[in-house]
Amino acid sequence: MSDSGLFDRSRLRLKPLSQRKSDMDVASIKNLEPREADFAGLEKVAEGIRKARENKMATIMIIGAHVLRSGVQRYIIDMMEKGFVTLLATNGAGIIHDFELALTGETTESVARYISEGQFGLWEETARINDIVTGGYKRNLGLGEAIGKAIEEEGMERRDISLFAAGYRLGVPVTCHVGIGYDITHEHPNCDGAAYGATSYTDFLKFVHEVEKLEGGVVMNFGSSVMGPEVFLKALAMARNAARSEGRSIGKFMSLVCDLRPLPGDYRQEPPKDNPAYYFRPLKTMLARTVADGGKSFYVCGAHSDTIPQLWTALGESGGRA
Repeated sequence: MSDSGLFDRSRLRLKPLSQRKSDMDVASIKNLEPREADFAGLEKVAEGIRKARENKMATIMIIGAHVLRSGVQRYIIDMMEKGFVTLLATNGAGIIHDFELALTGETTESVARYISEGQFGLWEETARINDIVTGGYKRNLGLGEAIGKAIEEEGMERRDISLFAAGYRLGVPVTCHVGIGYDITHEHPNCDGAAYGATSYTDFLKFVHEVEKLEGGVVMNFGSSVMGPEVFLKALAMARNAARSEGRSIGKFMSLVCDLRPLPGDYRQEPPKDNPAYYFRPLKTMLARTVADGGKSFYVCGAHSDTIPQLWTALGESGGRA
């Protein structure tokens, strides 16, 4: 053990992914098939997205990493291709699942098993993400762009289901908002915290730039209970601050939250502090506070494997990119 007060990462022993039992593979990725939109609100949101596309306003999709594990990549990529998503935002775990699937066709490990062995997250190939991030930092790239560029230009075998590669190929920003210590890549000896901070902050500024175009647009949050609402809140504050000095407003937009948590029927009203729902940020931030100046909000309680295909169906299977 080191006496410096810092953990000595050279003591770590990594293993190849071939020795890891993964819980998900490409067979779980769903093909594009219409799904009747039986969730109330999705048709209205789809109408809002179509209008936003026609008027060239922002349609922002925020996703937690579990969305990738639900196998809906092809639906999201198709929506990006058709101009229904103008920016896709996720967290550091989203990068890991996307990268591993593109590289090996497998992802996800048993936390219970590998934390017991002291091996959780410590895999050789996954550490390659850190090298890409450091390289992107040196070239002044955003985090999402650096990952997408590497997956696409290196011709990884399953880049066809990579959200980051799709964004790079299509010119649709895919931003990644990390918290240091949140992700398995931060365990590795080659992790450069400064590189993550700089590239993720570049992505945050890209996100704010897109939020500036949200008047008449749509922001969606699928399964991100902390990152999504918190990043959106700060981005909206910055965008509104600049807009006000220019005589503009950003208030009339639509928000959609899809998650598994049952919410009260009056979810558009901010709950009192003695109600546990008050501490569910997607409700307080995205369904109540930020749309209080003329916006509309919708909540759908359902699995991502249902809600995203149903939104895609509601948007219509035909129609080229705007």
